[in-house]
Amino acid sequence: MNHMNGQLEEVYEALEDCLRACNQCYEACLNDEDPTHMRDCIRTDRECADMCELAMKAVITDSPSMKDILRLCAQICERCGKECAKHDHEHCQVCAEACHKCSELCMAYVQ
Repeated sequence: MNHMNGQLEEVYEALEDCLRACNQCYEACLNDEDPTHMRDCIRTDRECADMCELAMKAVITDSPSMKDILRLCAQICERCGKECAKHDHEHCQVCAEACHKCSELCMAYVQ
């Protein structure tokens, strides 16, 4: 990861935080008494976590597609953050915050 500048390191850390928050939210939603009402949250958590993982790999390998991947990741993080923000569970609120931060940092980097 020697190729990373300070801004890209910050993006990578936000991706890592978002991945962790999405996985925690996903697990907590699945363990909810009635996870059917959390279906959209579970779905967006999974997609967002997968996208963050791909974006982290793109950053580590200095992929020629990195900016395109980060742009898509920002959109998916934004969507997940909006979904999680609808729910009062602490894990959803933590996830929403991590997603919004990740989205903002990814977009700032690709501008």
